Amino acid sequence: MTASTAPGAPAIELVGVNKSFGPVHANKDIALKVEAGTIHGIIGENGAGKSTLMSILYGFYQADSGDVFVGGRKVAIPDSQAAIGLGIGMVHQHFMLVENFTVLENVMLGAEGGALLNRGRAAARRELVALEKEYQLRVDPDAVVGDLPVGQQQRVEILKALYRGAEILILDEPTGVLTPDEADQLFRILAQLKAQGKTILLITHKLREIMAATDAVSVMRQGQMVATRRTAETSVEELAELMVGRRVLLRVEKGEARPGETRLKVQDAQVIDSLGVERLRRVSFQVRAGEIVGIAGVAGNGQSELLEAIAGIRPLASGAIEVCGHERTVADPAELRRMGLAHVPEDRHRMGLVTAFSAKENVILGYHGRPDYSPGLFLDRGAIRKACERHMKDFDVRPPNPDLKTANFSGGNQQKIVLAREIEQDPQVLIVGQPTRGVDVGAIEAIHRRLIELRDAGKAILLVSVELDEIRALSDRILVMFDGRVMGELSGDAGEREIGLLMSGVEQEDAA
Repeated sequence: MTASTAPGAPAIELVGVNKSFGPVHANKDIALKVEAGTIHGIIGENGAGKSTLMSILYGFYQADSGDVFVGGRKVAIPDSQAAIGLGIGMVHQHFMLVENFTVLENVMLGAEGGALLNRGRAAARRELVALEKEYQLRVDPDAVVGDLPVGQQQRVEILKALYRGAEILILDEPTGVLTPDEADQLFRILAQLKAQGKTILLITHKLREIMAATDAVSVMRQGQMVATRRTAETSVEELAELMVGRRVLLRVEKGEARPGETRLKVQDAQVIDSLGVERLRRVSFQVRAGEIVGIAGVAGNGQSELLEAIAGIRPLASGAIEVCGHERTVADPAELRRMGLAHVPEDRHRMGLVTAFSAKENVILGYHGRPDYSPGLFLDRGAIRKACERHMKDFDVRPPNPDLKTANFSGGNQQKIVLAREIEQDPQVLIVGQPTRGVDVGAIEAIHRRLIELRDAGKAILLVSVELDEIRALSDRILVMFDGRVMGELSGDAGEREIGLLMSGVEQEDAA
């Protein structure tokens, strides 16, 4: 049963909440009030404690001390079922959906309504149709979730929470995989939910979204709640400074590109996956020395396959790839590194790091055969440590401990380790996937500055990002991908709407 709210009481109130993991004090005496019927933003750097705090609220963790009030009533939340019973729902950054189930089956899952499944299915369908109509969350109940675009999959997650009686919704980085139009649709839905009396907690690192969508915003830094502001009374600049503890440059400063010779050439590249599905459809383009070419598109439209094909991880079915004038003969990452190519993969956990290894072990992955790391039969551990210390200093990795397991660094610092490893090899061609995914505003600033410095030093950079602001800020030219092919090429100062139309599959002539 959903917790009732006392008149005038906050929807959520946290008092003196503490949570530690061994020596790490993740949440320190947290105090937070979230007014009922509002959209409340929670922001902070990577490792600031946001996720831990939301996990306490949703029952994944229990606080070491402190009190939680829901609707003015002190409660215990030992697990997520208790949170759901109190009217708290959560839409995770990575959707918790069964892709080969229908929308209706996903909404029902875990709340089937008893042993008579058909009777429960009929009741669920009626309730789902009513929710779709009330909150303008239109989606086909009989559609298979895996066939839906990500924007509609997100609607299914919201419908799941509402079906279970959620009055308080927690959304974790909800726009990370959406097109600009889909993000706008989401915020219209959130406004509708607010108008119906729902309370929404929005966790995002996109300060522009905070300013556009929220009524109030709370800022966390190093495990503490450092400020709460009415959104109308603050600014992006103030919020960024509160997050990081210093002034942050919120724009990318760069001069005109001075492109030189072609360093990367992709000609009619075709990739077919193990199921026989064509993932890359005759893609052709060039990247020259001294320029950044950005690839925009919703995740899942061939960008990953393109990066993997260029990096030698995935074979081409047809076509050719040249690096620094040398045609790639086989899919061999080591050969490509010798040609002068470095690769920052999209998924740092799956492809960029071995998180059980220490930082000093990760900074030599793929380069461990270099003479300065391995002058004979054995690794030179002293040289490796010195290299790691130098990389950590140059990229401001915190804490600067070469022996710390990489799993114990925040996401932003893990990303810096990967970038340091690849950039410090002085490549002629750098391909970068999602360079700031899940990274806070301070680390984003540092990563962007480093990429511009590399461009100005004459490196050829291919940048893949689902963050349209990032693509527009960094790119000298923009390629837009949809369904495995390049829909068109635009200048770096192209408008958001023009890019968004191409991302949605509109032909460039029609978009113009």
